[in-house]
Amino acid sequence: MQTTTKRDLCEKIARKTDNTHMVVKKTIQMFLDEIIGELSLGNRIELRDFGVFEIRQRAARKARNPRTGEVAFVPSKNVVVFKVGKLMREKVGNSPQTPPPAQ
Repeated sequence: MQTTTKRDLCEKIARKTDNTHMVVKKTIQMFLDEIIGELSLGNRIELRDFGVFEIRQRAARKARNPRTGEVAFVPSKNVVVFKVGKLMREKVGNSPQTPPPAQ
């Protein structure tokens, strides 16, 4: 499995659109900033065929420190949840899987 970075995406989009790398980078960063901003306001983001981002509250719970065995209280917190859209599910679900590298 290979990791694709924001820089890699910017370069690919810049080549396809004949825009400069800096213009594409700023556009992508503004898009990501808007998503973060909307989620921080508690709004749900729906990108048709891609997926849905929303905030859910994770309940408070008791946890245990594995080293000491001591019980610790973990407060409730908001987490971002992503639900995959139809097109992505179809494309990714039908793509050939490569086996994980042997260790």
